[in-house]
Amino acid sequence: MLRAAGLLKSYRAPSGAAIRVLAGVDLAVKGGEIVVVTGPSGSGKSTLLNVLGLLEDSDGGEIWFEDARVSALGRAGKSHARGRYVGFLFQSFLLLPSLTALENVLLAARYVRRAGAAAIRRRAIELMQDVGMADRMDHFPAQLSGGEQQRVAFCRAVLNDPPLLLADEPTGNLDDANGAVILDALRGRARAGAAVVVVSHRPEAAVGASAVYRLRGGVLESP
Repeated sequence: MLRAAGLLKSYRAPSGAAIRVLAGVDLAVKGGEIVVVTGPSGSGKSTLLNVLGLLEDSDGGEIWFEDARVSALGRAGKSHARGRYVGFLFQSFLLLPSLTALENVLLAARYVRRAGAAAIRRRAIELMQDVGMADRMDHFPAQLSGGEQQRVAFCRAVLNDPPLLLADEPTGNLDDANGAVILDALRGRARAGAAVVVVSHRPEAAVGASAVYRLRGGVLESP
């Protein structure tokens, strides 16, 4: 489902020096697999996920979704590929405060219309029921706990049934109980056939993973 070869990424320090974050990353993830990338804060895990999800351009290397070489696409093409293939789950939730929980979930369907509005709404409600949010759908983010906000964010990430799910420290702002709920939900997506990539510094994220790597010196290594 996802294949990356030779990914390179550098940033400029205030001094003008180049800071290499990705130094030739190779990665392959099949549908039904969960790959976990570990590493300390600042090691480039979030950058790697952003590059894999086409939120940032790499300085070199290639990315394929299924058989499509998406790294070669222009801005519009990458935007279309993200909508078709990728669901994102972020540590900071990124919910819009002026929208209810259900409205935040439905945002995912704004640019990817694979069904009628009524069917999309039914699916959003079913997803929220599945994660225990049936009685919180009309609440605004400020009225929800961190765990509840992340459940809303999860439903938004999977509303369009993306074949690739990218999760950036999805339990970093959660207690153990709520973190376990989100990790179980991610494993459920893999069982349903999605390819899942999780970056995390928490060891429990690696439980049940198909493969675990450590990002060190800009490359992925087996721990």
